[in-house]
Amino acid sequence: MIDHLTIGQLAERTGVQTGTLRMWEQRHDFPRAKRLPSGHRRYPESEVERVLEVVRGRELGLSVSASIERAVQDPDGSSAPSIFAGLRKSRPDLAPAPVPKRLLVPISHAMEDECSARGGSAVLIGSFQRESFYRQAEARWRSFARTAELAVVLGDFPEARSPKDGPVEIPIDRSHPLSREWAIVCDGPGVSACLAGWQRPGTADDGDRVFEMLWCVEPDVVRDAARIGLELAANQWPELRERIPKWLDQPAEADSSTLERATALTNRMLAYVSAAG
Repeated sequence: MIDHLTIGQLAERTGVQTGTLRMWEQRHDFPRAKRLPSGHRRYPESEVERVLEVVRGRELGLSVSASIERAVQDPDGSSAPSIFAGLRKSRPDLAPAPVPKRLLVPISHAMEDECSARGGSAVLIGSFQRESFYRQAEARWRSFARTAELAVVLGDFPEARSPKDGPVEIPIDRSHPLSREWAIVCDGPGVSACLAGWQRPGTADDGDRVFEMLWCVEPDVVRDAARIGLELAANQWPELRERIPKWLDQPAEADSSTLERATALTNRMLAYVSAAG
């Protein structure tokens, strides 16, 4: 992870032009740079997520000043607008990497299949952005839902649905930060894995989409991701709260198989990406 970013690197990571960043800094003292012993200005890694939070605020219709104020006043992720944003704020050491959609698809399939193989009675959460994207994967997720304790998918569905033989479908407005997120969370006995990707600003909803992606198998991180995802879903459809398992309120327990699961998942990801060319 790069600890000190140039303004060009900050622009590349966030999709905000360098001229815009300089204007924000002059007018709003944001983003905030540090001076190296050489005198050069560098931006800490934490400013990446804060700039992205401003971008999210602008997409919601807030002014630049209001978006910056919100980003600065919520440094601990207490009101996470998405799974990705919540994890980035609570665990800044989980540095994301840019991944194009063509690679994110096989990576996601690898995580889904690894969770399905290990995760009976687990909680599964998928953020698909668009209903059409979910429909392409619906058969797979219906299969996963049969053994899960709770399966939830989020997208721009017209209404909330709870199919008897499939995941709960939670509608997300296209103005919501989740509409730019691709995420998978699997938390349960013997399994813990999460993936969250934030679509870079300026990339269209097509095959050329690029996501800032992070993934983790640490039980406490995955538990946080599950809580964030279900809280966001329940905010959209309160009836879901009655179905959230009580064990999610408990701290996640790490065990000696964490490294083994990480190795198995990594190997499956590499195999799926290789097969996809």
